[in-house]
Amino acid sequence: MMEPRFLLLSDVAAELNVSDSQVYHLVRSGDLPAIKIGGRGQWRVERAKLEDYIKQKYTETAAWVEENPLVEGRPHPENPL
Repeated sequence: MMEPRFLLLSDVAAELNVSDSQVYHLVRSGDLPAIKIGGRGQWRVERAKLEDYIKQKYTETAAWVEENPLVEGRPHPENPL
């Protein structure tokens, strides 16, 4: 079965494992390209745009890791153990 070209914001949230409101913020801020369709202005994200966004985030994360090397002995803020 062919995957749909356009995704609901809830579908995008499930793909990224974040909340619907986080995806809405990404769309409204312009970080994640989307379109409004229909009389009620429902948001849709093209699957290809989501994949582009994910690739961009990998690139940004790699740059951040490069600029912020791991220092042994310093606890990580997300995993203080």
